[in-house]
Amino acid sequence: MNTSSNHLADSQRPLTEVTSKAKRRFFTAEYKRKILQEADACTESGQIGALLRREGLYSSHLTHWRQLRERGELAGLEAKKRGPKPKAINPLSKQLVAKEREIARLKAENAKLQIICDVQKKVSQLLGVTLPTIPEEDESTKESS
Repeated sequence: MNTSSNHLADSQRPLTEVTSKAKRRFFTAEYKRKILQEADACTESGQIGALLRREGLYSSHLTHWRQLRERGELAGLEAKKRGPKPKAINPLSKQLVAKEREIARLKAENAKLQIICDVQKKVSQLLGVTLPTIPEEDESTKESS
């Protein structure tokens, strides 16, 4: 066997370029409209095929873009962002969160004050001191003030 001829065959082979990952093609709305206008202007047979070959498109692109145009979805000609759709933010949600936080804080403070009042009552009972009571206001005094 002649190893030198195998070596020459390897060196004469062209190097092939392999991309790491194929990229998804992106077409702007303006480009889609331009291609649709050009396709609509084609009158002879074979012109649309030549247009598609020149632009590197498939006939399914034209079909899909035409359907979107006929349905009146002009925004449908824009490229759509992939992934989950963002949720609409309720304008009152921030206020609701703030109010819930304030309610939780006030409840905790109220619980502390209740404990303090209970301790004061027990201390006064142990010492035999009677605490003065605060008279509740009548409805008539509330209205006058």
